[in-house]
Amino acid sequence: MRKKIVAGNWKMNKTLQEGLALAKELNTILANETPNCDVVIGTPFIHLASVVSAVDTHKIGVAAQNCADKEAGAYTGEVSAAMVKSTGAGYVILGHSERRTYYGETAETLKTKVELALKNNLIPIFCIGEVLAERESNVHFEVVKSQIIDSLFGLSAADFSKIILAYEPVWAIGTGKTATAAQAQEMHAFIRKTLASKYGKEIADNCSILYGGSCNPGNAKELFSNPDVDGGLIGGASLKAADFKAIIDAF
Repeated sequence: MRKKIVAGNWKMNKTLQEGLALAKELNTILANETPNCDVVIGTPFIHLASVVSAVDTHKIGVAAQNCADKEAGAYTGEVSAAMVKSTGAGYVILGHSERRTYYGETAETLKTKVELALKNNLIPIFCIGEVLAERESNVHFEVVKSQIIDSLFGLSAADFSKIILAYEPVWAIGTGKTATAAQAQEMHAFIRKTLASKYGKEIADNCSILYGGSCNPGNAKELFSNPDVDGGLIGGASLKAADFKAIIDAF
C-alpha cells in the first residue's frame, strides 16, 4: 500500500529562529493527533539539525531542499548527502524546477544526486514537471517521461522503490494557477504507467506521487481525491502552520 504524504517545501524562507518556531508550532498541533498521511517539512540547510531536535521525527519527517552531486572535497558552499544525513534528516528534495531553471541542474547531475542520497540512506523526493510553453505545445508528457528516464531509470528496482515522486506543473507554482484535479490525475496516471513499463506494476503501484503546483487548503481535498495523487509537495501554504495542517487534514 503506497504512502499518503504531505511535504512542505519552505524554500528560502524563515530565519533559523522563525523556522524553529514554525516547526515547534506544527509539532504541538500534531502532538495529540495521528494524521492519515506522513508529514515532512523541507527546511533550509542551516535549520536542519535544530528542527530535527525540535520535533517528534516519528510524526514529522525532515527534508533538505537539495544536496551536492559530490561526496566531499573542495566544493565551497556545497552540502553533501552525508552531511544532510548527519543532521538526522531523513529526506532530500531533488530536481525542483527552481533548481533546474535557476541553477542549471541537468538530468545527469540529478542522477548523481539521487544515487548519493540513496547511498546515504536519504529518501529522495524527486521533482518532475513541464513549463507552460511545453504544455501549450502538447509535449508535456514527453518532457516528464524523459525527466524520469534520464535521471531515475538507471536505478535498480530495489533502489527505485525508495523514491517519492513529485509532479509539479511549473506553470502552476507560485502563479496562483493550479492544474485542475483532472489534469493532475491525468499526469499522475501517465507517470505511474511510465514507471510500470520499466519496473512493473507492483513497484509502480507502490510509488507515492505527490502533486506540487499551488496546492492549498481550498483545493487539497479535491486534488487528493484522485486515485493516483498521493499527496502534495506544498510551497507557500507550508509556511503557516494552520494552512499546512488544513492540507494534512484533507486526508
